Amino acid sequence: QVQLVESGGGLVQPGGSLRLSCAASGNIFTIFHMGWHREIPGKDRELVASITNGGTTNYADAVKGRFTVSRDSAKNTVWLQMNSLKPEDTAIYYCYVDYAPPGSYPRIYWGQGTQVTVSS
Repeated sequence: QVQLVESGGGLVQPGGSLRLSCAASGNIFTIFHMGWHREIPGKDRELVASITNGGTTNYADAVKGRFTVSRDSAKNTVWLQMNSLKPEDTAIYYCYVDYAPPGSYPRIYWGQGTQVTVSS
């Protein structure tokens, strides 16, 4: 069993900042990468940012230069620092972990999501 505790969403004005956090726990042998997707109502989820256990990052073009993902591998925790927020960033942000349980195959587990709203 795996758990993801996700927090940090909220309402901010354009140009403001938020920091999301996500902590993974449970029956995990290794984590390959963690990060966030976001979902706009009526649309599919899209990758926002991810980071491997070794620290390699990946960002959507729309957030490059504004968002920064970081991690503490010892704590299985990731953070998403979101700066210069735009109304277009409004979405539900879902943390995920790509991991392997002990003696089993890789799989992805999703958090419950946190709402980010950017509005004047």
